Amino acid sequence: MINVIWALMAIIGIVYAMINGTMEEVNKALFEGADEAVTLVISLTSVLVFWLGMMRIAEKAGILRGLSTLFKPVVKKVFPEIPDNHPAMGYILANFSANLFGLGNAATPMGIKAMEEMKKLSGSEKASNSMITFLVINTSSITIVPTTVIAIRMEYGSQAPTEIVSSTLVATLVTTISAILVDRLLRRRREKMRH
Repeated sequence: MINVIWALMAIIGIVYAMINGTMEEVNKALFEGADEAVTLVISLTSVLVFWLGMMRIAEKAGILRGLSTLFKPVVKKVFPEIPDNHPAMGYILANFSANLFGLGNAATPMGIKAMEEMKKLSGSEKASNSMITFLVINTSSITIVPTTVIAIRMEYGSQAPTEIVSSTLVATLVTTISAILVDRLLRRRREKMRH
C-alpha cells in the first residue's frame, strides 16, 4: 500500500510540473537528490560498519549474552506466551540489543526471524499478542546510542553530533513505556470483547 502512495505522489508531482512548465527544476532536483543520497549512503556505511564491528566484538566478548541475561526476566514478563528456551526469545533479545545501540539495520533480520518463530509458535495466520507486542516495542525501541542519527549529524557538519544521546534515550524510554502500556490496555480490551 505504501508503494502505491509513493508512486501516486511521484506521478502527481511530475504531471503538475509538466502542466506548470517546471519540469527542468524537477529534473535538477531529482539528480541533486540522487547525488546527495549516494554521498550520504557512502558516509553512513563507514559508521554502520564500525558499529556492526563493535556489535560483533561485543558478541564475541559475551557482552550481548550478558545483556540478554540481564534483560531476560523483563522480556519474559512482557512476552509470557513464549517458552523460556524458544528460539523466538533469543531473536527478540538480539533484536533489542541491536536497537539499544541504534543499529536498526542489524536489528531488522533478527526482528524478522523473531516474528517467524512467533508465527510458528502461534500456529495461526493472525498476529498473536506476542507478535503485536514485539512490533510495538520494536517500533519505539529504547536507544542508548543513536548511531545512524549521529552519523547523519556528522555528515552534515554538526558541531556536537553526540549531543542528542541523552534526549534520544529519554524519548525512546518514554515511547517504549507508553507503547507497552497502550499494548496492554488494548490487549485487555480485545480479550474482553472475545468473552
